[in-house]
Amino acid sequence: MQAYRGMDIGTAKPSPELTKRLPHRLIDIRNPDEQYTAGDFVRLADAECSSLSTSGLLPVVSGGTGFYIRSFICGPASAPPSSPVIRAEVAADLDRLGVSALRSELAAKDLVSAARIHEKDIYRLTRAVEILRATGKAPSTFAPRTEARADWDLLIVGVERPREELKKRIETRTAEMMEAGLPDEFAALRAAGYGPKAPGLKAIGYREFFELEGRPLGEIAEAISLHTLQYAKRQMTFLRALPGIVWIDPDPERLASLLDGFLSRASS
Repeated sequence: MQAYRGMDIGTAKPSPELTKRLPHRLIDIRNPDEQYTAGDFVRLADAECSSLSTSGLLPVVSGGTGFYIRSFICGPASAPPSSPVIRAEVAADLDRLGVSALRSELAAKDLVSAARIHEKDIYRLTRAVEILRATGKAPSTFAPRTEARADWDLLIVGVERPREELKKRIETRTAEMMEAGLPDEFAALRAAGYGPKAPGLKAIGYREFFELEGRPLGEIAEAISLHTLQYAKRQMTFLRALPGIVWIDPDPERLASLLDGFLSRASS
């Protein structure tokens, strides 16, 4: 979500001071009403990593969006690319018939996919219906790749924290975002014409302002914290399936040791 312009506070985008010291790529490259798929990410991340490696620099792919990270590590799933025509048809049906109709259409042909997709995950639902209509096959039959790609040397590290510590950090992070002006940032995005159907504003930290419009900011903050914690739990489960992932406590010395070993192996 840091790819979206104007969504700085709610995505915890790195500060200008940090990006001067430590350059970041693939940030502020889309408007909130533009799609940014896993396929887009893999294509652009490949190009950036190739450029950095050629320059003798070490690319670091950092984030918590497990599906995008897995797509980069293993390669995108074998499902067909998105069709603009079918995507427009599905979007029109979503507007006309609603979420329940699309979910029913998917469940009639693919109960596995329907059960996997969270009720608020409109992107994955519409993508699954796109695949169903384009191929006539259940989306779940297009299994994701599970082996790490061979064209990159990879060190895959996950940071693990105790559940209560994670919960507290999320609550603190949400409070800091609200204090830093998240309500004003949301208002500016809405004034710019971006509504609840914009892909960027479906993100946690923004959609709650639409869902709880008119409610106290404290209630909105509680919803953001809850949804973030639920998301973190799902992502931890998702990330555990990554091939060769090494889980560590948030310990810089342990990470430095892993990195030193990785670089030694890569250069030998």
